[in-house]
Amino acid sequence: MAVTAKMVKELREMTGAGMMDCKKALNETNGDMDAAIEFLRKNGEAKAVKKAGRIAAEGIVMADVKDDKTAAIVEVNSETDFVAKNAEFQGFVKAVVNQAIASDSADMDGFMAEAWNEDASKTVQDALNEKISIIGEKLSIRRFEKVVTDGCVVSYIHGGGRIGVLVEAETDVVNDEIRSCLKNVAMQVAAMSPKYTSRDEVDASFLEHEKEILLAQAKQENPNKPDNIIEKMIIGRLNKEMKEICLLDQVYVQDSDLTVAKYVEKVAKENGANMTVKKFVRFETGEGLEKKNEDFAAEVAAQMNA
Repeated sequence: MAVTAKMVKELREMTGAGMMDCKKALNETNGDMDAAIEFLRKNGEAKAVKKAGRIAAEGIVMADVKDDKTAAIVEVNSETDFVAKNAEFQGFVKAVVNQAIASDSADMDGFMAEAWNEDASKTVQDALNEKISIIGEKLSIRRFEKVVTDGCVVSYIHGGGRIGVLVEAETDVVNDEIRSCLKNVAMQVAAMSPKYTSRDEVDASFLEHEKEILLAQAKQENPNKPDNIIEKMIIGRLNKEMKEICLLDQVYVQDSDLTVAKYVEKVAKENGANMTVKKFVRFETGEGLEKKNEDFAAEVAAQMNA
């Protein structure tokens, strides 16, 4: 039976095994999926396969910056917070960050298929599977992002890896004051979780949708007010929302007399710099993932009855 790319992908998703290992297993078993899984288990992939269905929603975010110009941020998940604090796990995450900084991949599939920087005979997926076997929990390299700039990029990690942020700025001056300013902006991103850098990024369809909602609210609250007053109310409410979701419009948390934009402008002027915050990346560990509710009594009972 001819082994197809779709079959390899399916086996990889089922088992967490490396792409080449999956292809070999399918070739050895003439395309029989169940037999291929058994082949992988017999050839050292058993632990990875056994844990493939578990939820990995703990873990850490880690970032690194090289020479102010190149940065990467990654989220690597584990099943438990205990493992997330383990030195073996954290050392692996650091290696994944280094991989991401050197990577040219545009997506996770490409990244996981890359040669592992610490041993080119393996892929990133192979390295992950090995670490699963060593640590004994399901692990997942969930996402990464790389930033390359002609200006300056900084990183900030909050809560021991619970939240990680990169902030990139276009600037013709890079010194300690500029880096400190951008670090403060990154702390703002971590704390206030904006959706956009500036209003320029807000999609027109999003604005129209918000206007529809605000219009309905305003008319229900003020059914007797004329349309021109309602329109002014909508504009006011929309501006208030923009100040919450757009980073540069937010009140700067360390000085409530300033917006973030005004704070950046102030530091730039003090340093003779032309500086504009261009983008940010914010990862929060386990964001959007279903977390497992631990019931240890039920787990022990299940094991005793197994």
